[in-house]
Amino acid sequence: MEMNNSKKLAGLLDKRGIDALLVTSPENRFYATGFQSSAGVAVITKEANYFFTDFRYFEAAQEIEGFEKIMVGRDRNYNSLINKVIEEHNIKRIGFEDARTSVSAHRDLEREINAELVGVGDAILMVRSSKEPWEQERMRKAQKIAEMAFEEVLGLIRPGVTEKEIAAEIVYRMLRHGADDTSFDPIVVSGKNSSKPHGVPSDKKIEYGDFVTMDFGCVYMGYCSDMTRTVAVGSASDKMREIYSIVLRAQQAGIVAARAGVPGRVVDGAARKVIDDAGYGDCFGHGFGHSLGIEIHEPPSASATDDKVLPVGAVISAEPGIYLPGEFGVRIEDVLILKEDGCENITSAKKELIIL
Repeated sequence: MEMNNSKKLAGLLDKRGIDALLVTSPENRFYATGFQSSAGVAVITKEANYFFTDFRYFEAAQEIEGFEKIMVGRDRNYNSLINKVIEEHNIKRIGFEDARTSVSAHRDLEREINAELVGVGDAILMVRSSKEPWEQERMRKAQKIAEMAFEEVLGLIRPGVTEKEIAAEIVYRMLRHGADDTSFDPIVVSGKNSSKPHGVPSDKKIEYGDFVTMDFGCVYMGYCSDMTRTVAVGSASDKMREIYSIVLRAQQAGIVAARAGVPGRVVDGAARKVIDDAGYGDCFGHGFGHSLGIEIHEPPSASATDDKVLPVGAVISAEPGIYLPGEFGVRIEDVLILKEDGCENITSAKKELIIL
C-alpha cells in the first residue's frame, strides 16, 4: 500500500486542464510522496511521477513508491531536469503552487520552464482536507501521544511551578512517547494569563486557585494532533465552575452538530449559541475549530464565517472558549473525524473539571 497521495493529486490534472503538476512546498511535497525532506520537487504527470532531490536525500528517497527518483547536481539543476520531463511527456500546461511560491521563484519558473504555468490556488489543500484511513490512523496515534503526556503532566502541576516548566514537561513527555516533533509551541497559561487565547508560557508561578490552560499537540509520522484542557489548582470558585460548564456544554453542542456535508459555520453556530445564550458571546472571539493534518491549521474551518462544506474524512478541532480579561479563561479542545452521519471523537482525555 502506497503511503502517499500521488493518485489523488493526479485527479487534479483533468479537473484543472493541466498536463502535469509541479509540487514544491515541503508540506505538499510530503503529501504527494510520503517523504520528508528540506529540498526536492515532485512532478506528477498522467503517465508517470518524478521526484527530484539532491545527494543528501537521494539514497533515502529510494523508499518512495510510485515515483522515479532523479538526483540534481551541479550541472543538473531542478528546472533543467523538469524540462526534460516536459519534453518527454509533451507537456504544454503545468500546474504550480502559486499560493506558496515566492515572487522571485515564480520569476525563475516563468523564465526557465518550457511550458505554460497555471496556478492551482488552494486545490491541493482542498484534496488534503479529506484524510485517507491510513492518515487518520497516524492522527489517532499522534492524539494518543499527546494524551499520555497530559496524564503525566497533571501530577506535576502545583503552586510554585512555572508555566514554562509545565510547557517543557509536555514537550519532553510527548517526545518520550514517540512523537517526532511538536505540532506548535505549547501554550501554558495560568491565572489571569489564561484569558489570553494564545498566550505564551512565562516565568509566572502557578498559584492556588488558578485555572491552568494547556494547548499542545505533536507530530507523528508527518501528521499533527491538537488538544486543550483547562484544570484548576487547589480549588475553583463558583464563577470558574460556571464558565467551565458553559464551555463544556458549548463543545458538546458543536460535537453533536459536527458532520460531513454541512458548512463549517453551522457547526460553529451550534456551539456559539450556547455561549451567546449564557451571556458570554463577546468573550468567544475565535472559531469553534479548524482542520488539521500535515499542518496544524488547514482549511476548511468550523468558524462563524466559513461557508465551505466540510467533507467526509475531514479532521477538525472542537475548541470553544470563554476569556475574561483580568480574570481567567477556559478552553476545551478535542479532535474529530467527520463522517456522513456524524463524527468520531478521537480524544479520550477526561473533560469534566479537574481540580488538582
